[in-house]
Amino acid sequence: MAKVSVVGAGSWGTALAMLLCNNGHDTMLWSHREEQAEELRTARENKAKLPGVKIPEEIHVTSDLSEALIDKDVIVMAVPSVAVRTTAKKMSSHIRYGQVIVNVAKGIEEGSLMTLTDMIEEEIPNCQACVLSGPSHAEEVSRGLPTTCVVGAKTRALAEYLQNIFMSSVFRVYISPDILGIELGAALKNVIALAAGTADGLGYGDNTKAALITRGITEMERLGVAMGAKAETFYGLSGIGDLIVTCASVHSRNRKAGFLMGQGRTMEEAMKEVNMVVEGVYSAKAGMELAKKYHVEMPIIEQVNEVLFEGKTPADAVKELMVRDKKIENWDFEW
Repeated sequence: MAKVSVVGAGSWGTALAMLLCNNGHDTMLWSHREEQAEELRTARENKAKLPGVKIPEEIHVTSDLSEALIDKDVIVMAVPSVAVRTTAKKMSSHIRYGQVIVNVAKGIEEGSLMTLTDMIEEEIPNCQACVLSGPSHAEEVSRGLPTTCVVGAKTRALAEYLQNIFMSSVFRVYISPDILGIELGAALKNVIALAAGTADGLGYGDNTKAALITRGITEMERLGVAMGAKAETFYGLSGIGDLIVTCASVHSRNRKAGFLMGQGRTMEEAMKEVNMVVEGVYSAKAGMELAKKYHVEMPIIEQVNEVLFEGKTPADAVKELMVRDKKIENWDFEW
């Protein structure tokens, strides 16, 4: 049994705390708001994010950050990507040397263009930052529906340790050394999901969505390889796996936001209606900046940025994608 703390009591943090508790670990769940922590303690339900799902009595809920961090074997970082740096700053004084921190948020920081584990290590240089990612909606994990993810860590021993902590009969975990590829796939697929949702909102069909998924994974891989990640990672759970579920699922906040924009809402109106953090909006600019930095062509992500921040209509964005110059699908093939 491990002592595990989940920092962040949103839907994903709550679902992972339940998973870890059901796996037999001593589990704590931290909320940055005492009123939310008190509600979770008394109602044993995250009514806003996971209505109808009972939180086990064994999970200790706190709003005291030092209590959540001190003397823990593993800390799971489950705050939204835009809050990772500020939360890591607050955590740093409570973290011991070699502390294992598993990031489960998905994003790239604007400005610095850093991945989230790199950001965590910058703020907490004495920790071991890892990542857990894959096609894993909290609504399904919290209800024990079969799910598969991948853990990325710098050593095989640490990856296997975390694999054993998270893995269960309903939550299968693979391991990988490609932390960079896992995090890029996790962040960029949210941007592609915005495009897929927009296509749905415009009333386009399955052909359009299949094209966006297929060409989207190509863009993600192209950038990842240019940055030093492994191509194979993008055809695994944190790449194509997460991309498929985020583009297609009714649980996907990125797809829903895109859908609303396709129906005519502004970005701000869509985000307000979704009422959850839409990570793809924050990753879109960073993805475009990385594309420019590494001289990589990413037309879908470019069009998403123009819709989000430059006032282009979704219909015009799709038209521009369709009438681009003629291309070869695979440049490495010989005739």
